[in-house]
Amino acid sequence: MARVSGILAHPTSFPGPHGIGDLGDSAFRFVDWLALAAQRLWQVLPLTPVGSGNSPYAAPSAFAGNPLLVSLPWLAGDGLLEPGDLASPPDFSPYAVDFGAVAAYKLPLLRLAFDRFRRGAAANLRPAFAAFAENQAFWLDDYALFMALKEAHGGVSWLEWEVGLRLRDEEPLAEARRRFEADIRFHQFVQFQFRRQWSELKRYANDRDIRIVGDMPIYVSHDSADVWGNRTIFRLFPDGNPAAVAGVPPDAFSADGQLWGNPLYDWPANAAAGYAWWIDRVRASLDLVDLLRIDHFRAFAAGWVVPAGAATAAEGRWERGPGTEVFAAIRSALGGLPFIVEDLGVITPDVVALREALDLPGMKVLQFAFGGEPDNFYLPHTYEPRCVVYPATHDNQTTIGWFAGLPERDREQVQRYLGKDGSDIAWDLIRLALASVAESAVLPLQDVMRLGDEARMNTPGRGEGNWGWRFGGHQLHPGLAAGLAELTTSYGRRLAPELPRGYDPYDYTAPETAHPLHGAGEG
Repeated sequence: MARVSGILAHPTSFPGPHGIGDLGDSAFRFVDWLALAAQRLWQVLPLTPVGSGNSPYAAPSAFAGNPLLVSLPWLAGDGLLEPGDLASPPDFSPYAVDFGAVAAYKLPLLRLAFDRFRRGAAANLRPAFAAFAENQAFWLDDYALFMALKEAHGGVSWLEWEVGLRLRDEEPLAEARRRFEADIRFHQFVQFQFRRQWSELKRYANDRDIRIVGDMPIYVSHDSADVWGNRTIFRLFPDGNPAAVAGVPPDAFSADGQLWGNPLYDWPANAAAGYAWWIDRVRASLDLVDLLRIDHFRAFAAGWVVPAGAATAAEGRWERGPGTEVFAAIRSALGGLPFIVEDLGVITPDVVALREALDLPGMKVLQFAFGGEPDNFYLPHTYEPRCVVYPATHDNQTTIGWFAGLPERDREQVQRYLGKDGSDIAWDLIRLALASVAESAVLPLQDVMRLGDEARMNTPGRGEGNWGWRFGGHQLHPGLAAGLAELTTSYGRRLAPELPRGYDPYDYTAPETAHPLHGAGEG
């Protein structure tokens, strides 16, 4: 990547009246703001459905899109919803997502749109829907059946289903496909709408020289269509329970380590299959984004393996991962490795060697740079250009919250290094990131907006209360774009754009009016 910068912001955080950000008007306005701010990257969290704790990292599918991101006004523009259907949404908070309340509101409306589609509405979309269902059948068929069965069983894990369905015997599966045909088609329809809307948004961003950086967690949820449909590539007992689970070892922050509980891959079985599932997963992801951040990259070198039933992660041990083999298979099939690797945490020489062998950029986090010696490899004067620098990630405090909580000695070190008093610490670290030699700089939107920890996206280890931050339309204002464009161009990351005529991307007074270059229902 040439010298570029961008913003980390998930679509769920966007403004709008339906309780959660979506892929409609506010998303296109956000892309306009990125262009005016001279940014060339937009990094998102996983676009998958949320799972336990509303986490996008615990999805029921590594391939599916989040139904709650589907724009309802777009469906109204298609003739699948009536204006009256959207006339009286609940009084949602503009600053936090209540995932349960949003699902209770949006999912019935998605069902209503599907029912109208089945009865003949939006007939012009039928060929595209049929083509989508056929082209994506390699993951969509299992996902749609999995979700239909999960709903029929009251949402419980597939481990609690009847043995024939749990172990995928053909006769019970065939009967389920007949019995739940309408529900299966509904889930296919929702995925079609997600893909259709997202693809149009991505095209819009790419046309403005903005590339989208996706996020691919290395592990998947045990209660997912991925594990249920591909048991042979995971380390499971014959009944489907995990034989070992993922985690991280004890460290200075946790005497017991972290017990994540995700099932582990059977790497020899994956190799014997030519890493086909991985190739499919990466190919499907790159249909949606331009680059992929690989979460917990270190497990490809060696992962922390915890026996099933262990009380804590402290009972685990390191086991070697597949190394370059899986990446060679992906490169052979897809022609390249457009990855950023998350190489944070316990990083041993084998992880560094693997990243360097693959010539992939790793991550530098400025909040990790202070409190130690001047040779700390997160300090910008130690960087090699082949990296991506972040003031903070979605797992960190906002920079204002972080700085306020530092011990006095560490705070003074930050002030000395920056040559600033820290009164504008969020933008001080933004400037430091943009000025660094790192080929890419990615800035959390909360830091650009100078927000405190009330805007934090995730606190690792906390099971509830994460992932819900939203911003109001008034917070994404022209001054932020102008200031960011000035810094970005000053440090050679992009030329400042010209302002378009006749369109104000910051006007959220009527958030559901059609974007002038993208009317609702077009695309």
